Amino acid sequence: KYIELQVTENVYDCEANLAVLKLYQFNPSHYQTNVTIKILLKAIANLPHPDFSLCKYLIEPDKLREEPLSSVVALGNQLETCDFEEFWQNLASTKSSIPAIGSVMGFTDSVRKFICHVVGISYQKIKTDQLCRILDIKRDQLAVYLEEYGWKLVPDDPSHVFVFNYEETIKTRNISEKIGFPQVKQLAPVLQNAASDCHKRAK
Repeated sequence: KYIELQVTENVYDCEANLAVLKLYQFNPSHYQTNVTIKILLKAIANLPHPDFSLCKYLIEPDKLREEPLSSVVALGNQLETCDFEEFWQNLASTKSSIPAIGSVMGFTDSVRKFICHVVGISYQKIKTDQLCRILDIKRDQLAVYLEEYGWKLVPDDPSHVFVFNYEETIKTRNISEKIGFPQVKQLAPVLQNAASDCHKRAK
């Protein structure tokens, strides 16, 4: 019931979900594929956090290779490897066979948020059409994401989106070191000996 609440109310509790998967390991007769699918989908929606991988480690490999679980795993793997266009294509074809995907509130919004995160740390400038494709949105929807993430169309080239200006983040820093009298007092004999040695060598 708690997992179903996470699905319908768009809340998330990774620790509880991992505990359920662990209980399935100890009690395989109680294993439920549909519940496991929902746990994986919630973990995928929480990328870039490693929850998806943690969940997979607690599921028997044989089960991960079985349908429909294998299709959900494939979706998560495609996002982790940044194969975004392939992800959207597979998601469209998988929704009909796995109704749970459509029941997870905010799933596609969370995926797009993750993709924007990847774009933000990977690009300084990206083609507008490419950005629309990896977000699976139409051109007239792009303005919402530009405003949310502070991205801008390149003024003299609207076919590109200006994602990040590295020059604006580079700031000069004044480094000041304070040396107190006790430190100078400790150094005085060393400096005096060094000066004496230099004087002797000069003679």
